[in-house]
Amino acid sequence: MENDNTSDNAVAKRIFNIVQHTLEFLIVLIRIILELCFALVQLFMPRKLKDVSNEIVLITGTGHGIGRELALHYAALGSTVICIDINEKNNDETVKKAKRLKNAGSVYSYTCDVTDRNAVLKLADRIKDEIGLVSVLVNNVGIMPTHPFDQQTADEIRQVFEINVFSQFWTLQAFLPHMKQQNRGHIIAMSSIAGLVGNANVVPYCASKFAVRGLMEALHEEMRTGPYNEHITGSIIYPYMTNTGLCKKPIIKFPSILGLLDPKVVAKHIVEGHRANITEITIPSSLFYINNWCRILPIKCALLLKDFIGGGLGSDL
Repeated sequence: MENDNTSDNAVAKRIFNIVQHTLEFLIVLIRIILELCFALVQLFMPRKLKDVSNEIVLITGTGHGIGRELALHYAALGSTVICIDINEKNNDETVKKAKRLKNAGSVYSYTCDVTDRNAVLKLADRIKDEIGLVSVLVNNVGIMPTHPFDQQTADEIRQVFEINVFSQFWTLQAFLPHMKQQNRGHIIAMSSIAGLVGNANVVPYCASKFAVRGLMEALHEEMRTGPYNEHITGSIIYPYMTNTGLCKKPIIKFPSILGLLDPKVVAKHIVEGHRANITEITIPSSLFYINNWCRILPIKCALLLKDFIGGGLGSDL
């Protein structure tokens, strides 16, 4: 008799769990549909851009290219901008340009090798004492050796990961505590369209940019499920080939439609994406949707479309 009661209880519990999980799934499904509707409406609505004039923005790789343009954009919006680069001369030039802008916020220059963890941690303490707590971290610095994989040296591959990936770990370890202390902040990580799609002649670079993507997705999940939910946010950036000097031999099939991007345009999109709290920013935005659709196609179909669109990099050797 006791065994029958135990069996009945087990069956009842199993039925209860099935009903409970079914209801949970239906609620999730309804929320997904509502989010899809909300996202569709947002496509046709102007996004509200938050004020960044009170932010302390730290940007790596500000000596030239996208980093310099980002510094100029944030300074023009009244942010306090901290420019970090290993090249002191170029970095000082960026600061001079930023200070000449009308209504520019305060701009500072620091020389640092961001691949050196100890140097980055010491810099964070120095900035905290001299300027204040960083609230926006822009991990922009990067390099891109461009030649076939079997001609990439061990030192080159290590350097790609030291600069493109490990430096982002060190700056996060250094400045995320600043954000946690304020219970707010925003992290911007520079990946690349090469962090979504693999390309020839840039195998280590692609691997590093895929790593940045994984770093940010995992960090976002950790922030989302922890005590800093919605207080510390992030954006990951996937620009197409940009005219910064890294793309020495670009291969472009449709230059009038998909040519080299202007660093000023890229920086403008990044800052607007940050101000609109967009998590993933592909520049141009059409590539985001093309990539997502390609991922659900059979691999050969995706490759056919990729070959049609073209684009890539020739060897710089």
